[in-house]
Amino acid sequence: MPIIGRSTKVEPVIYDDGKTVAGVEKRVLIGPANDAPTFAIRKFTLAPGGYTPHHKHPWEHGVYVLAGKGEIRSAEGSEPVSPGDFALVPPMEEHQFVNTGKEPFEFICVVPLAGEE
Repeated sequence: MPIIGRSTKVEPVIYDDGKTVAGVEKRVLIGPANDAPTFAIRKFTLAPGGYTPHHKHPWEHGVYVLAGKGEIRSAEGSEPVSPGDFALVPPMEEHQFVNTGKEPFEFICVVPLAGEE
């Protein structure tokens, strides 16, 4: 039987130290708690002016933008993204997500399960 849920009923984790990360809310929609065997799906919401840490990791992830305006920044520069855009961030690629708009910037991020454990 499929597991069906509602993102607004998933308790968010808030990240905001005001230095490396600001205004980030993460909800793990599918992951270890659902006994997903190989991947995790997370929903991120960045407040206006919010940003994730500039970081890298050994797994890839797929991103699909739901709402707002933002940028995906990397060592090669930055690319604007808006609803309907998608991105593949390769393993070990330095990256950061930044809300460049006046509304919340929301996106789905799919990673291998190791990225959420």
